[in-house]
Parts: sequence; structure tokens; C-alpha cells
Amino acid sequence: MKNIYILDCTLRDGGRIIDCKFNDKIILNMAKDLTQAGIDIIEMGFLRGHDLVSYNGNSTFFTEVEQIKSFIPKGQKIAMYSAFVDFGMYDFSKLKVCDGESITGIRVGFTKKQFAEMKKDIKDALLTVKKQGYVLFVQGVNSLAYTDRELLDLVDMINEIEPYSYGIVDTYGAMYLEDLVHFYNLIDYNLNQDICIDIHSHNNLQSSFTFAQEIVRLADGKRNIILDATLNGMGKCAGNLNTELIADYLSRKKDCDYDIDKILDAIDRYLLPLKNKYTWGYSVPAFMAGVYKAHPNNIIYLTEKYRLNSKDIKYIISGIDEDTRQKYDYNNIQRIYRSYNKNLVDDSNVISELRRKMENKSILILVPGKTIESCYREIKAYINEKAPVVISVNFVPNGITCDHYFFANTIHWEKVCDEVNHNKCILSSNIHEEINGVLLVDYSALISEDSILYDNSTIMLLNLLKKLNVSKVNLAGFDGLKENEENYVDADYPDVNNVMTIKETNKEVRKLYEKYKNKVTGKIDVDILTPSIYKK
Repeated sequence: MKNIYILDCTLRDGGRIIDCKFNDKIILNMAKDLTQAGIDIIEMGFLRGHDLVSYNGNSTFFTEVEQIKSFIPKGQKIAMYSAFVDFGMYDFSKLKVCDGESITGIRVGFTKKQFAEMKKDIKDALLTVKKQGYVLFVQGVNSLAYTDRELLDLVDMINEIEPYSYGIVDTYGAMYLEDLVHFYNLIDYNLNQDICIDIHSHNNLQSSFTFAQEIVRLADGKRNIILDATLNGMGKCAGNLNTELIADYLSRKKDCDYDIDKILDAIDRYLLPLKNKYTWGYSVPAFMAGVYKAHPNNIIYLTEKYRLNSKDIKYIISGIDEDTRQKYDYNNIQRIYRSYNKNLVDDSNVISELRRKMENKSILILVPGKTIESCYREIKAYINEKAPVVISVNFVPNGITCDHYFFANTIHWEKVCDEVNHNKCILSSNIHEEINGVLLVDYSALISEDSILYDNSTIMLLNLLKKLNVSKVNLAGFDGLKENEENYVDADYPDVNNVMTIKETNKEVRKLYEKYKNKVTGKIDVDILTPSIYKK
């Protein structure tokens, strides 16, 4: 018994790249060819409210179910035909009863925020679709945004409503295989067995075809699954799973019956002319949109407007908080670009100079934790015995001579800038001052862009030392934070920030430190000299 179904959404998701402006004849013929090719479910386009779009033909942005009727192939009801509704963009009270002459399925997508704030309204909308006689498909947009607990709350509602399918959606093409497997196993275990699991992926990391094969393996005939795809992978930015690839795989490996020649003919007739005008598929900007879960228009804008190279775009996008980067905000991107430009420096000569001084040498990093004072003698003894290059982070230690002072924070720099020898100072470029004599290094190249503590100064210095090919690093004063205690040699240092608690901060710093140690294993020997919660 068949348990794997292909849903072709070329006319809907693929159409976004051309604002869904398909010619009426192409809509009709594409639906006909996909039907004759044996595609199981064909998504004809969007349903949108009259206040958002005005339907005058030659578009797959429809406002009424009846408008789709003329595009349904006559006498060929082999496939199911559906339309997609973005929750909040259609008035479900206007949905007419399904008469079997137009689409018979409706997919409804909603965001995590919408689910949290309008759960009852969403539930009512989904039940309306079923009440009006349509096959209901549910898509939880951006599955990666949900915690397991949140996802299980959503699954509970899905089980109650009992739609035809529930979709795992990789909205930003950001999932890795382990993410997909985790979501599938979690949902498969908790979702009613008679509900299909739908997989909608984007190909930013070139994983869509692998995802599809893995889901087929995991389902193993025990769960009905739907695989979303588009002809030639057509879609915004990196595009989608290719219909021709998954249809051919299922025909060759799983005894499915799809007419590949018919699919290839459809690509030649309808997609190749568009390929001459529009671009989709893997690219480095698409890769970055996936890695940083960013709206692809942000990447496209930075590429086309400012002609930035890929590394610069990477750092700009990584500096935007996750919620913001998932939206396209022209003004916000301009502001961030201007800010980034202020920080950007060519530090190649500085890096070369520092490498000459420190390559293959032992380094002692002094961090302003209280053990700098309580373990003063041990630190001095280590310096006298090992003669390391001594570098402090954001402070000038009492009684210890430093070879360099590293500052990545404007506030801490301004406290000592008039007292310290500038020739010994290494500053990151986010410190916006005209400063003579200091060595300026590029801030963007040192941050840990995948962390909420991306600009932790100690980690930034460690990242710099990695560039300098040092052989050994010891840290002193890298204590970690304790509740209700003075944690720093300078009482003006804040113990917490506005975003994270002490416990959360310690956990994140530990993660960054361990990640760094793993990266430099075999290259740099990294250890902590003084007592620290980060010591294993």
C-alpha cells in the first residue's frame, strides 16, 4: 500500500520568485502535466484576502476557490488539488463549501508567534476548513523556532483537530540532517498514526534531497508521508526539493509510478524560459541565509545594493538578533550596514606583526576575575618560570607587567586609555575612536557569531591568538560568576547583563570555551591556571 506522496508546490512556493505571475495557460498546462506524471498532490497557489490582492487572472494569488476551478484538469482526478493559506491573510468565514469541482485540499500555515498569541483563532480556522468539506493540511512555519515542549503543545492541538497531515517546515533552509531526524522522531512518536507527516524543506544547505531520502527510510512503510517539491527546485533564493529528483528516486528505489519524462517535459516547457530571467538554486548567499535563519531578501539586498563579499555579509547577518533577521526590513539592514562599516578594518598588517611576536610561543591571558588577586603569587611564579607573553583582557592588573593589553569594550578602554602605554594595546575595531599607537584588529573576525555572547572579550582574544599560531595558552582570573559575590578585581564590572542570568552566562561561556578547545585540539594547548568553574 502506498505511503509516500509527492506534493508539487511549483505554482505556489516556486511562484514566489516571480510574485506568482504565471500565465493562465501555463497554470492549466502545468497542472495537467503534473497530473499525467502521477504527482499525488498539486498545489495550485495561494488563497489570499480581497484586501491583500486583486485577482485578475495570470496569477496564482487567488481570492476565491472558484477562481481555481478552471485550472483543474478535467476528467483526470488522479491527483488531489490544494491551495495554501497563510494564517492572517485570509478570512476563513468567506470559505465556501467544497463542491469537488475546484481544489479539495487546503493547507494552512502559521508562525510560532501566531500559535502562542492566537491559538483559539487558529484552531477555529482549521476546524472551519474541515467543516466546509476540505482535506486539511497544517503547516507549523519554521519548525526550528519551537522547543520540544512547544512543539508537543502544537502536536496536542493537531491530534485534537485530526487533519490529513502536519508539516515539518524548514522555512529558512537552516536544518541539518540531525535536526530533521530529531523533529521527525519526536512528532512521529506523539502524532496520531493516521495523520501524515509532511516535509517542506528549502535547499540552502543543499540537503533537501538527502532529507527526503532519510524521511522515506524513517517512515519505513509505517507512517504516511508527504514530500513537498517543485519542478527544477524552483523557489526563492536556494529553492526547494526538486520534483524530478524525488520522483525518479521513488520510481527507481520504492516502486512508485511517476512519469519522469512528463516531468522533464514540464521543466523544459515552463521553467527553462523563466531560468533565463530569474535565478534560484544553491549560492553562497543562500547558504548564509540558511546558516543564520535569515530572510533571503536581507542577503540579496546586501549582495546587490552594496556588492559586499560573502564574509562581510556573514558577519552583518550574524550580528542581527534571530527574530529580526527572519524579517525583511530595508531600513534595519541599512543601519546595520553602516554600523558594520564603522567596525570594519583591514588588520592584515597588524596580524602579521603580532604573529611575528607570538608565533609558537606560550601565552598567559589575565582575565579580571578575583583569583588574579587571591592567586597573585602563583601567577607571578608561573610568569617567572615559564616566561610567557602576558596579555590582559579589558583591565590593567596591579603588580603584573603585561606585554600587551587587549580591549574589546569601549567602557573599559576609556577607564585606562590615558594611563596605559598605547604601543602595548590591542583594540578591537568596535571601539570607535581615533587612537594613535594602538594595534587595531577587526572586531567582526573575532566574534562568535552563533552565540548570544558573541562579543565576549576573552573568547575574542582566544580567537585572535588562534590566528597568530601560538603554541600554548593559559588563562588566569577566568573564574566564572558566582551569585551574591564580587566577581571581579574591579568592582565596577557588572556581574550580569540585561539578557542573561549568572547561571545562563556561565553556561554559555563554558560552551564557547569548550568549543574553542575542541577546535584547536592538536594546535594550541589550552588550560586554566587559577581556580575556575570552567575547569573540568
